[in-house]
Amino acid sequence: MANHKSALKRARQNEERRIRNRARKTRMKNVIRSLEEAIASNSRETALERLKMAVSVIDTTASRGVIHKNTASRKVARLSKRVNAL
Repeated sequence: MANHKSALKRARQNEERRIRNRARKTRMKNVIRSLEEAIASNSRETALERLKMAVSVIDTTASRGVIHKNTASRKVARLSKRVNAL
């Protein structure tokens, strides 16, 4: 465990960021899961709405540094491809 005052602060900050990042990643996964359910039910209108939301959440997650921007781009491309195939 950290002993210096600054190291203790960094440990606190890291823990707060870890929790925040985990929440963002979980939200992203949940949005993607709801989109995949819409795709599975062949509901194009619902899928398009959820795709728009998913793209927004994925881009936000990437801009916050939780996931890499290329990973975000790849996820968006694959999801868009599946929705467009409906």
